[in-house]
Amino acid sequence: MLDYRKARDWHSGDVQHVYTPKDTMLYALGLGLGADPLDERQLRFVYEKELVALPTMAAVLASPGFWMRERKEIGIDFMKLVHGEQSVRLHAPLPPSGTVVGRTRVTRVVDKGEGKGAILHVEKELVGAAQQPLATVESVYFLRGDGGFSSADGQADEPAPAAAAMPESAPELVLDLPTRADQALLYRLSGDINPLHAEPAFAAKAGFARPILHGLATWGIAGRGLIAAFADFDATRLSAMRARLSAPVYPGETIRLEGWRDGGEIAFRARVVERDVLVLTNGRAELRGTSR
Repeated sequence: MLDYRKARDWHSGDVQHVYTPKDTMLYALGLGLGADPLDERQLRFVYEKELVALPTMAAVLASPGFWMRERKEIGIDFMKLVHGEQSVRLHAPLPPSGTVVGRTRVTRVVDKGEGKGAILHVEKELVGAAQQPLATVESVYFLRGDGGFSSADGQADEPAPAAAAMPESAPELVLDLPTRADQALLYRLSGDINPLHAEPAFAAKAGFARPILHGLATWGIAGRGLIAAFADFDATRLSAMRARLSAPVYPGETIRLEGWRDGGEIAFRARVVERDVLVLTNGRAELRGTSR
């Protein structure tokens, strides 16, 4: 059974990550940038001349690793864990290379009840040179096998505030973002080497017809679509982004990004065109220079 106190007390300590221009370019290629090598707006993310880092790359830098599987004393049923939401808030533009430090901790553990699962919120603070704050990254996990843990001692956190409702009008933006058949094999080189995204036999055991695209890749692809559509490829304008990961994408499918200007924010969602399935929901992004 999940141990609330041990989960809440967990923290990673300092995780140092040295990354190079090659890493930054590889991350962008893993999200489909450079598909048109003659588009100079894309080229600046995948070519060392005047290289720019995508803000969503903060999610993969200085990762604490698979601690939920390795720290067995916490009691998380790792095989029933699902990545449910992802967010990033940028405090400064990410350098295209350098040394960063990530400090990750658990901020919330919610008990939905016996047989209903639990919700785990994990926050990473990313800092750069001279401890300059770069980004705050939050990952939210649905622990399908860990509901009812609070029956032991009554300890659990209150649920996070509900996500803002999506607009009911027709989307202002519709942008199709094709993925390659080898997209997951390319994206996994940025750090997530789970065989679910590469090995057909492993994916079949998990109940999928073939290896699936990483949820963080789907989220990142939406991020680069937002930057292209609403910020003219100026990555420094994206200051925050959040979305719920609602369904998997198979490499080779087309992700259709749908967006609305909503006050000072961009509301968005994404669906797979071929199956008409929503894969990102309750999306919100903030862009510097967006009028209210």
